[in-house]
Formats: sequence, C-alpha cells, structure tokens
Amino acid sequence: MGALIFHPAAIFGALVVAISSIGFFPSVVIAYPGPITRHYTFDVRLQNVTRLCHTKAMVTVNGSFPGPPIYAREGDRLVIKVINNVKNNVSLHWHGIRQVQSQWADGPAYITQCPIQRGQSYVYNFTLNGQRGTFFWHAHITWLRATLYGPLIILPKHNVPYPFAKPYKEIPIMFGEWWNSDSEAVINQALQNGGGPNVSDAYTLNGFPGPLYNCSQKQNETLKLKVKAGKTYMLRLINAALNDELFFSIANHSVTVVEADALYVKPFKTNIVVIAPGQTTNILLKTKPHPPHSRFLMAARPYFTGTGTFDNTTTAGILEYYTTTTTTSKDHNAPVIRPTLPPINDTAYVANFTSKFRSLANEKFPITVPQTVDRSFFFTVGLGTNPCPKNQTCQGPNGTKFAASMNNVSFVLPNTSMLQSYFFKKSNGVFTADFPTSPLIKFNYTGTPPNNTMVMDGTKVAVLPFNASVEVVLQDTSILGAEGHPLHLHGYNFFVVGQGFGNFDPKKDPAKYNLVDPQERNTVGVPSGGWVAIRFFADNPGVWFMHCHFEVHLSWGLKMAWIVEDGKLPNQRLPPPPADLPKC
Repeated sequence: MGALIFHPAAIFGALVVAISSIGFFPSVVIAYPGPITRHYTFDVRLQNVTRLCHTKAMVTVNGSFPGPPIYAREGDRLVIKVINNVKNNVSLHWHGIRQVQSQWADGPAYITQCPIQRGQSYVYNFTLNGQRGTFFWHAHITWLRATLYGPLIILPKHNVPYPFAKPYKEIPIMFGEWWNSDSEAVINQALQNGGGPNVSDAYTLNGFPGPLYNCSQKQNETLKLKVKAGKTYMLRLINAALNDELFFSIANHSVTVVEADALYVKPFKTNIVVIAPGQTTNILLKTKPHPPHSRFLMAARPYFTGTGTFDNTTTAGILEYYTTTTTTSKDHNAPVIRPTLPPINDTAYVANFTSKFRSLANEKFPITVPQTVDRSFFFTVGLGTNPCPKNQTCQGPNGTKFAASMNNVSFVLPNTSMLQSYFFKKSNGVFTADFPTSPLIKFNYTGTPPNNTMVMDGTKVAVLPFNASVEVVLQDTSILGAEGHPLHLHGYNFFVVGQGFGNFDPKKDPAKYNLVDPQERNTVGVPSGGWVAIRFFADNPGVWFMHCHFEVHLSWGLKMAWIVEDGKLPNQRLPPPPADLPKC
C-alpha cells in the first residue's frame, strides 16, 4: 500500500468552490489504481461562524462548518487523527462503516470508546472493505453533531463502474440545522427541566440556510448549484439534521434514486425525496436540454408526525443553468420557481416513497437475506416519562420529565466504555445482559395508550451468538403520541423485509415479507403508528449501538446495545484495543 496525506482544510476550500460549480471530484482519488492508506488530521477547535446575522463560537473540525469531506476508494485504509482542542469531550462516528475487525474505531461515546478529552487525541484506523457509496461522519456524544459532521464518500474500486451511466459531475448535499444559541446549552436545559428542547432556528444545505430566511437572504447565505443543460449530475444527499426527517425537491425537475445508505437500489423516478436523519440517498438529476430563462429552488422542509414543537421552516438552495459553456446567466431578474412539497404530516406519501426501495439483487450485486431466523425480537419504541425529582418543577407531561425507551427500558450510558469492559471481562457494574426480547407488559401499542407512561432506566444489552440469523420487529407506540423513529444500527447493514401500519401481527404479517429483493440499509424509519421488520446475520463481533437518530430521543434514552459473540476463526474474533484508546 502507498501512503497519502490530505490537508482537510485545503480540501474544504476546494469543496466550497465546487459547490458553486457542482464539480468536485478529487483527482488524488482518481489517480491511484490500487488500495492506499489515506491520512487525515481533524483538529477539533472553536471557530466563530455567522448565520442569520448571529455570530457564535462553535465546535468545528479544522474551523469548517460543515466539516471537511473525506474521499477514498473501496479497499483503502483511513487513518484519521482527531485532536481535541475544546473543553467538551469528543468522539466521532463513521456512519454506515461496518468496522469489521476495527470495532474500536466505531466511535459512539461510552459504547466502543471513552471520549477524547481536552488536549488528548485518538487515531481512528479502519479499512473500507466491501463498501462503497455515500456515508458521513459526525460527533457521537451529546449534541455536538449539530456542528461536527461532514461527507465520507467511498468511490468504487479503480475501473469498476456504477450500475448506471457515469454522471457528468457529482456533489454532496448535506442537510443540517442551525441554532442561534449554543446547541449544547439547549439540550442541557431540556434535560434539566424535563421538557422538550428549543427547536433550531433554520435548516441548512451544506451549512447555508438559504433565501427564505430574511437575514440569510441579505447575507447571501445560499447554496448555489450551477449546471449545464443536457447533463446528468449525481447529488449525494446526506441528512445530518439532529431531529427532523425532511422532504426535498427541486422545482420543475424530477430525479432518479439509485442508492440508499451506500447501497445500490433498483432505480426509480420521483419529484420529492424523503430522507431521515442518518440516511443517505444518491439521486441522478438530468438537466433540461436547453438553458431555461428561470432559476429553480432546491427546497427542504420537515416531515413531522409528533405532538411537540418543531422547526416549521424551509431551507433552500438555487439551481442555475450556464447559458454557454463558459459563462453563467447574469440575469438576476430571471424568475425563481419554487417546488411544491407535501403537507408536513403526509405519512401516506412517506409510506409510498419508502415502499419503492428494492435492492438490485442481481448477479453482480447479490444479496443474502436470512430466509430463516435463529433469534427473534420484538421491540416497542416510543416516548414515556420519568418522575420529577423532589423539590424540582418539571416541564414534561403532567409535571414529569420526558423520556424515551425500547421495550420500556430507557438506556442509561455508563461512565466507561462498554466494548472495553466486555473485552476485558469486567462488565460487572457497567451493563447487564438481560435486555427483554419483547415488551414486559403487552398493550394495544398503537391504540389508546396505558395510563402508566413511566419507563424503566437501565444499561441492558441483548446477546447474539456469532453468525446467528436475527429478526427484529420495531413497533411504534402511541404513548404521548405516535411518531416516526429513524433507527440506526451500528456495525451492520440489515434488510427491511416488512413494514406496515397498526400493530404487528405475528401470524399474518410475516407471510407478506419480501425475502427476494428487500431494501438493505443501516438506518430505517419506523413508521408513525406502525412497524418495520429487519433481518441480518450477526457476523461482526463486538458491542453495537442501536438507537433512534433523532438526537432528542437519543438523549431521552431511545437506544440499546447488542453484544455479538466471537466466532471460531481468528478473523471472527474481537481484536485487542489500540494502545491510544482514550481513557475515561
């Protein structure tokens, strides 16, 4: 293997230029035919950033918001040194990377590592085997993900084509959120008073709120994509927003979906994309054959089914056409056309959209769906409450504190790394291996909720033997209101074999499973008032986090962990930790 050193700050500068020209494709990635080692340095530090006429010092990587992109090819090794120069503890997660034989690099704080403390560093070292597509990296501790995130793009091996015509250009588009205040203070206040946190002040596209926010319009904080007529562009959509699923559409343009969560899908056309936090979606945009005398908004706003408050605003960028091969239209009086997005709570549209995803499941891209199940689980997911401490006034339902749970267990993070305590067989006092396989108390999950909404606090895991075939049914509940939940599983892709509304029927619903070409993902939306069934083979030993990717629900406890035991072969066993693993 060769070695290659990137300077992420310089790369981000190139990305900013590329955003205006929609043409960023690092030549250094293209130039090397075989696997290489790519070195990055991530300096976590404070940086003054201004949006919506508010300037604040916020935690960044290398001073960039969003953070610098990582580009590599399938088979490459990434060596990323993260240096913490802020007062906050930090850990980074490489979202969607399976981390086979590199489990210590997964990143969630207190699950696979202790966080990196101020003045300390940690080297994330992992190889990109068997994966290619659109991923992203983000902080995985408290609410630092609000500002610490960036694209992670893995290109196919050299001379390996996409299963569709090669696009003219490619560009990542990251959905995010902006708070005028400190997002860490927002969640800390909410956890103290027990109520819902304040919502964001804007959504963003590649860090820019766009022209529909007054101050943003004045400051020209707008993503602009300039395209040529008659070309096909691949947009790599990444939802890094903390708490919102989003509708996204480009006015007067349809797109073709070709990839979801870094896995190719059978292509289908749509005018509107739905994307949940933690999900990525690649779309092909074929531009009009002749430059129109118009500009087009690329707009995103939330899909929301809960009962609380949410950021009911719209972020937008502008799609502009070059009028010749070398110049861009200077006609700023050209009309700006705005797309029509579904109603905020259009669950029917979301269900129809998600039903269109199918794996390629062909000879070149085969899939292996578990046809039988060794271990079966039924998890309820949803909100609940915790009692208000004595001598304190709480702002949750009926004077309680908001909580969230799976099978009524609200997960409590330990104060040390679970993977480390498991590896060294010192789990006593850290976690217990008794996470319930089904709800301890059964009720009409999507009907009238029970009177008792209290949850049980605990640090519990479920244990799986190596290579067991696993099915998990994730059932939404109506406690404190039915709501969708994007569930993310670390260390694995899984197959979405079934989904529906109402209560899962174990006698009737499995007969309707798709075991031929189901979509394969790492993050799936549990439908509001419904259920989803996933299957996977437990072939990656370690401790693996599974959680809602709404950061507020994660903070309230909607999470659990799996322990996958070692197999018999050397490459089926958990390797020892690296020497620089952070200490608690």
